[in-house]
Amino acid sequence: MAFKPMITLLTDFDLGDSYVAEMKAVILFICPEANLIGTSHDMRKYNTRMGVYLLARASRYLPNGTTHVAIVDLGVGREACNNS
Repeated sequence: MAFKPMITLLTDFDLGDSYVAEMKAVILFICPEANLIGTSHDMRKYNTRMGVYLLARASRYLPNGTTHVAIVDLGVGREACNNS
């Protein structure tokens, strides 16, 4: 049986836009045989501790060799961007 890469996605993107779909499309374009698992996309914005907690919980049940992609916006530079 061939190895199928497993990739988890955890973001604070929410599901009200196309960012999650775009990310999945790029991953599957690069690696069409990948198994994608959405850990969460509905966590509180900017909450890195929540991200760590959710990733730690989910990773216990995933096989060794799983790739975890976690993106949590820290809000860095947000005021500078909003003032310009």
